[in-house]
Amino acid sequence: MVDVIGGPSLPQERKLVTSIPGPKSQELLARKNAAVAAGVGVALPVSIVAAGGGVMVDVDGNSLIDLGSGIAVTGVGNSAPAVVEAVTNQVQQFTHTCFTVTPYEGYVAVAEKLNALTPGDHEKRSALFNSGAEAVENAIKIARHYTKKNAVVVFDHAYHGRTNLTMGMTAKNIPYKDGFGPFAPEVYRVPTSYPFRDGLSGAAAAEVAITQIEKQVGAGNLAAIIIEPIQGEGGFIAPAEGFLPAIQAWATANKVVFILDEVQTGFARTGDLFAADHEGVVPDLVTTAKGIAGGLPLSAVTGRADIMDSAHAGGLGGTYAGSPIACAAALATIDTYEKENLAERAREIGAIVDEFFTELQKNDNRIGEIRGRGAMKAVEFVESGSMKPAAALTGAIAKYAGEQGVILLTCGTYGNVVRFLPPLSISDELLREGLQVVADALAAN
Repeated sequence: MVDVIGGPSLPQERKLVTSIPGPKSQELLARKNAAVAAGVGVALPVSIVAAGGGVMVDVDGNSLIDLGSGIAVTGVGNSAPAVVEAVTNQVQQFTHTCFTVTPYEGYVAVAEKLNALTPGDHEKRSALFNSGAEAVENAIKIARHYTKKNAVVVFDHAYHGRTNLTMGMTAKNIPYKDGFGPFAPEVYRVPTSYPFRDGLSGAAAAEVAITQIEKQVGAGNLAAIIIEPIQGEGGFIAPAEGFLPAIQAWATANKVVFILDEVQTGFARTGDLFAADHEGVVPDLVTTAKGIAGGLPLSAVTGRADIMDSAHAGGLGGTYAGSPIACAAALATIDTYEKENLAERAREIGAIVDEFFTELQKNDNRIGEIRGRGAMKAVEFVESGSMKPAAALTGAIAKYAGEQGVILLTCGTYGNVVRFLPPLSISDELLREGLQVVADALAAN
C-alpha cells in the first residue's frame, strides 16, 4: 500500500483477477442496458468501486491503470485527500443555497483565484457554471451582449460541447451531432492549424483562416472567435507556433472577442497552468472546467472586467452554478496543483510518453505523429506507408488495452488518435507499464 496524491491508499499496480469485463461488471452492464438510455454509451464496461494515484479498481477486484483521468478531470487524482476533506467540511455546513438567491464565500473565493491565475494581469471578473459546454455557451452570450454582434467563428476539428449551441460549434458529427439538429445559427467554421496534415507554418495557417473570416463572415458581424489552444476531441491537435498569437492579434485589431476554450487543457494538464501560457497568449475570455474541481461539476468563464460586466444583472447564473460543494473542491484542487507543482509533473509525464513512442516509431511507420504537450499527449495512427487515418487499428489498440487492464481513450475527427491523459499523481513505473501495453497492442495488430 502506498500513499498517493490521489488517495485513497491503493496498491499502485495493474492486477487482473478476471477477464475484462468481469462477471460483476457484466451484471451491472446488464442493469445499465435495462435502465439507462441507449444513447449513454461507455468506453470500457467495468464498474469502478475505488480509485487513486494511477489506478482504478473495479467491482470484480481488477486493478486497472488509468490513462484517461475521466477525460482530463482528475488531474490531482481520484479522491485527493485535500479535496475529500474540503468537500466533507462543506457538506456538513450546507449543500446548497443557489448563489443568485443567497451568496456564499466559496463562490467568491474561486472567482478571486481564477481572476488571479488565468492569463493576463488586467482587471478580471468570473462567473461560475456546471459544465464545460455551459461555460462555452455563456462565454458566447457575454461576447454577443458586449459587442452587439451575432456571428461566432469556430475551427475545423473543434469540440465545444453537447448543448444545441455548442453542438453547432463542434465539428465532429458522430456521435455528437448526428440527427440532433437544427443547430443555433450564426456559427461559422474556418480552417485550423494542423501541422501534421496541412504542413503550414503558424503564420500561413492563420492567414488562411483570417482570409476566410474576412471574406465569408466579416469583422463587422463577428462577436467572437473561440478556439481550444490544443484541440481535444478533434485529435489533440497543437497548432503551429504563431497561429494563436496571429488569430488573437487580428481579433483585437477588429474588436472581436477572443475566447480560449481551456476546458480540457486547463489546470496544469499541458505543463503550464493554462495552455495559453505556452506562447503568452492572453484571451479576452477563457472557459475552464474538467480539471478545476477534482471531479466535482464546476466550470467558469473568466475575462476582462468590461466584457464580463456588460451582461445585465440576472443574465448569468443557474440553480446549481457554482455549487458550494464544488467550490470547496475547486479551492482544494487548485491549492494542490500549486503546492505539488503538478505543472512540472505534467511535463515529466509528457517527456516519458514522447521518449517511449519516439523509440517505437523508429520501427513502426503506422505511428504518424506524436503530439501534444505535458500530460496531454496523443499518437495519430496511419495506415502503413501512407497518411490515411487508421481508425480500425486505433479501435483495436483501445480494445486490447482495456482487456489487459489499461483504460485508454481515443479521439480525432478521423477516429485514429489515441490520447494519453493520466492523472498527474501516476507513478513513472505505472505509466511506463501502461504504455508498454499499448505497444503490445500495436504489435498484436
